[in-house]
Amino acid sequence: MKRDDIIEYSLYNHHNEEEGVKKRKEIWKVTIILSVITIIEVTMGILLGKVGFLEDQATWDLIKIAYIGLTIVKAGYIILSFMHLGEERKPLRWLILAPYMFFAMYLLFFLLVESNADVKI
Repeated sequence: MKRDDIIEYSLYNHHNEEEGVKKRKEIWKVTIILSVITIIEVTMGILLGKVGFLEDQATWDLIKIAYIGLTIVKAGYIILSFMHLGEERKPLRWLILAPYMFFAMYLLFFLLVESNADVKI
């Protein structure tokens, strides 16, 4: 019995070499951008994560904000590229990404403010 739910995409005439080259360039672009962000994050973690490297609390707060910011940028780019949200219209992208960004900023604020609070029991 022949199955009718299997689609043979290679028979479509709109799959040509130009589109293949375009897709491969896009894949390399995504790979390079995510790799660069990851290398920066790992470098920050290795070089700046040493205990006693910086004594200034304000500098540590800036480093934490930069690290979390890079992580949020990377997460947003992953959502835009791998979940194909980048192909949607701009209002839909903002409708999906904005609540997560505001929630992440709230968590960042909560993390930085409450981590320096004096606890008295």
